Amino acid sequence: MKTFLNEEVKEDEVPAPADGVKIRWLLTEETGAPTFSMRQFTVTPGGSTPQHTHPWEHEAYILEGSGTILGGEEVEAVEAGTVVYIPPDELHQFKNTGDRELKFLCMIPNQKK
Repeated sequence: MKTFLNEEVKEDEVPAPADGVKIRWLLTEETGAPTFSMRQFTVTPGGSTPQHTHPWEHEAYILEGSGTILGGEEVEAVEAGTVVYIPPDELHQFKNTGDRELKFLCMIPNQKK
């Protein structure tokens, strides 16, 4: 078992085309998680991840704040406590539409297809 505080993990800026997004890689293969990586994203008010797709699924859990998620052609409002599943190859984007930081966990497989 391994435990630590997320604040102990370095937070990095996500480069453009992301806008106002930071990431912490909490669990990875390097930290001993063989199957999935867990990341924490922080999005500033008005910020967003880029619209993008990839061939693997991912799961997200909204920790704080509010915003929207584009999934395919649908846009859904999210808030703390929202659980999100994004299937492989689906266009997606997280946006912070609130007035405070949007924080969420996002898990992806280590062995991407």
